[in-house]
Amino acid sequence: MPVEKSLLPSRIDRVSARKFTPRTAVTLVIANMIGTGVFTSLGFQLLEIQSGFVILMLWFIGGLTALCGALTYAELGSALPRSGGEYNFLSRIYHPGAGFVSGWISATIGFAAPSALVAITFGTYVASVFPGISPTWLAALLIVALAAVHSSTRRASGGTQRAFTYLKVGLIGAFCILTWTLTETPQDVRLLPAPGDGALLASGAFAVALIYVNYAYTGWNAATYLLDELERPAETLSSILLAGTGIVLVLYLLLNFSFLYAAPVDAMAGKIEIGYIAARFVLGESGAAVMGIALALLLISTLSAMTLAGPRVLQVVGQDFRVFGLLARTNAYGVPTVAVLFQSALALAFVLTASFESILVFAGFTLGASSALTVAGIFVLRWRNPSLERPFRVPLYPLPPLIYLVITGWTLIYISVRRPMESLAGLVIIALGAAGYLVVRRISRNG
Repeated sequence: MPVEKSLLPSRIDRVSARKFTPRTAVTLVIANMIGTGVFTSLGFQLLEIQSGFVILMLWFIGGLTALCGALTYAELGSALPRSGGEYNFLSRIYHPGAGFVSGWISATIGFAAPSALVAITFGTYVASVFPGISPTWLAALLIVALAAVHSSTRRASGGTQRAFTYLKVGLIGAFCILTWTLTETPQDVRLLPAPGDGALLASGAFAVALIYVNYAYTGWNAATYLLDELERPAETLSSILLAGTGIVLVLYLLLNFSFLYAAPVDAMAGKIEIGYIAARFVLGESGAAVMGIALALLLISTLSAMTLAGPRVLQVVGQDFRVFGLLARTNAYGVPTVAVLFQSALALAFVLTASFESILVFAGFTLGASSALTVAGIFVLRWRNPSLERPFRVPLYPLPPLIYLVITGWTLIYISVRRPMESLAGLVIIALGAAGYLVVRRISRNG
């Protein structure tokens, strides 16, 4: 018995030291991105845009924006390697206060609110097949189950993430193939511009629709939240972010073409359960029920990825600010259990108290502002620290960060004009984070 006890700590140390592989990190990026946005936002876009060409251009431009952001974050991550994503970058480029605000945004909006959206969509799809089940309680149950998995070990987290992400990609491929081969009366989806499309591309409706698209691409930066737990992060981060984002861009274009190909615009406009509606036109009611369950299953990997990545931001905040030290606590396997449970509790609160669309637009504005400030940081960092070691540099600099900032800035302006209440709520969240930093700094000084 004494021998066994002496061996136990070394075994736990080996497990704690195990890193997430690049393959797991790519699945994390893919799963973070492919969630509620692509399966719900088309219905809102079709309220004002009925051109197939313009709709697909929305998703192409959103993907191009995400790739530009991914390139920029790859350089920032290689130059400033630490977990925490925007919290780490903004703290070191601008000021600890800016980092604190971004950490606050990540805790409340960056992961908790999107987690709620994913869980709500999961519940909605399952309830559309089994009407007697409460979608709210299904959403809550999924959040609790994944919190339990991701508060255990890295091996359990990584294995769960990979399995559900592979399932997700396989189901999306199967859905697209079935749509193209079994649709009896396909819709006419124009892939080339028609008269009037140019005006639509420059319209406020396009800018507002791009809000939903950019939100659907949110998550391309997921690997930067756990840099400390990646194998060889400086060498692999760029390929992880670009591979994950590129795969999602292709899948999004294929999915939206499939939706438009299968179902009439009138049937989808203003609806949330787009995948279920499209499947009903392809497979009938019984087949749509099966597809509804399949689409619900693929959302599990998205919530799993957010439950894995988001708490790492809270963990780093806890390491830097003694007031939040509890969030930095880990179990014997190095997993930030308290942070996982805290984020999941916030997601539950969103599920029980807020509507779907208001969460989506509100989160899109706030996350867009945070990521834009981070991308702009590459100019500040190159100016202030030109000699800083950068294992990866943005190709065609400064074009990618400028493209990201122009497109993101355009959507933020239109959100402020067209949806002032949601943008105001986002500014309130940012102001609360700034006030919180002042309070925490005073407590730290006095303590």
